[in-house]
Amino acid sequence: MTDHPRRVTRALLSVSDKTGLIEFAQALAGHGVELVSTGGTAKAIAAAGLKVRDVSELTGFPEMMDGRVKTLHPKVHGGLLAIRDNKEHADAMKAHGIAPIDLLVVNLYPFEATVDKGAAYEDCIENIDIGGPAMIRAAAKNHDDVAVVVEAQDYQAVLDELAANKGATTLALRRRLAAKAYARTAAYDAAISNWFATQLKDNAPDFRAFGGRLIQSLRYGENPHQTAAFYATPDKRPGVSTARQLQGKELSYNNINDTDAAYECVGEFDPKRTAACVIVKHANPCGVAEGPDLVTAYRRALACDSTSAYGGIIAVNRTLDAEAARAIIGIFTEVIIAPDATEEAISIIGSRRNLRLLLAGGLPDPRRVGLTAKTVAGGLLVQSRDNAVVEDMDIKVATKRAPTDAELRDLKFAFRVAKHVKSNTIIYAKDLATVGIGAGQMSRVDSARIAARKAQDAAAEMKLAEPLTKGSVVASDAFFPFADGMLACIEAGATAVIQPGGSMRDEEVIKAADDHGIAMVFTGVRHFRH
Repeated sequence: MTDHPRRVTRALLSVSDKTGLIEFAQALAGHGVELVSTGGTAKAIAAAGLKVRDVSELTGFPEMMDGRVKTLHPKVHGGLLAIRDNKEHADAMKAHGIAPIDLLVVNLYPFEATVDKGAAYEDCIENIDIGGPAMIRAAAKNHDDVAVVVEAQDYQAVLDELAANKGATTLALRRRLAAKAYARTAAYDAAISNWFATQLKDNAPDFRAFGGRLIQSLRYGENPHQTAAFYATPDKRPGVSTARQLQGKELSYNNINDTDAAYECVGEFDPKRTAACVIVKHANPCGVAEGPDLVTAYRRALACDSTSAYGGIIAVNRTLDAEAARAIIGIFTEVIIAPDATEEAISIIGSRRNLRLLLAGGLPDPRRVGLTAKTVAGGLLVQSRDNAVVEDMDIKVATKRAPTDAELRDLKFAFRVAKHVKSNTIIYAKDLATVGIGAGQMSRVDSARIAARKAQDAAAEMKLAEPLTKGSVVASDAFFPFADGMLACIEAGATAVIQPGGSMRDEEVIKAADDHGIAMVFTGVRHFRH
């Protein structure tokens, strides 16, 4: 690639975000660049005392139709698309009075922000930019001759090149800016198309696109030989993507994935009702508990599996306070995420320099509609978020014995947790705390046995006479296909069961529960998580 410098003699500026605009325009003028602009951008530049030519002077047409038509004109697009070294193009420019535009500066109407604030349908439509993307794509296509800037953070790079190259840009910069320009318009169109699909209640549009803004370039992915980066989507769901990191090392790919899993789980617990803590290891909760305060919830969650909690991720659903902070730093922890934290708690966490503290500013709404996506070979699997909440389910008693009030409370708690554990899932719970978690096994029986074994290990560590699965309740994320999985839970000491139901052998499972005096309820809702 040759340097291929191109001198900037004329720039067209049209921006909705005017951050840094005046300083940039002043610097361009200092390099002898003629400024052409539109609407509010032109007024802002003129108000700063700079000479600026309105685009209507360039085109010979006024802005019209409430500004919808102003740059869609051959004198704009010809100036952007003409190949400077092509004689035919040069002759056409001369014949039609088209002046070259060497630098385009456009950031788009704030469609994503308009949708995010819940604006009316008509307002969202008016914030779909047409001329901006058309110009951006034209300039990016002709990047051999034209530089295109789509956000203020690239102003300085352009000015540095103009200063270093006697008012010219290099091909290397123009290519980089062109690539970014196409990515920006792609993300913009993705946001618009997904919004339209939502408005039309179209769950399977013929084309589906997702776009995002870089949050962080990561050192590597799940493993050191994999590259990775973290992007924010237009869905401003509170969590790791919205959080402020107050301290600690840079987050890794696995940190981000695990922190998201922890925070989504703790979002199931209304902070007005209870304090809650979730401890996650390798994207699975290894301890979840409610309590009257965060420190109690943390200690009860830790008791479920303190071995796995070492080096884990901790999420809480209330403002992190000093007492909880002191307890948490008692063992090695990778990340703490909370809606907020007191200054004293922040100071306490500060004593562990490498411990990441994230403040998300809010909790994710478990009922909120949204999309999730995962890649498969040659494709994307897209689905609506699992926003089923146990409080909204029609829970039906399937056995002769109905659960007691205390059992039903724990059953709902356990099913809430099961939603966030990899399938096949078995959750033992007692007094609003997990006491055994079996995750990700090919057999539901194995999950039941692993969870029971974890409870035995915890009992030995705490020097208890028997594991806390004795007298517990149990949740299964999907139905028991046979009675054997449930019998393994009963053997571990469970007295009540919550499951979706719907197996061909439900009657066999119900009979086994009745034979052992166990209460069992059906939710009618499955929580597979693969």
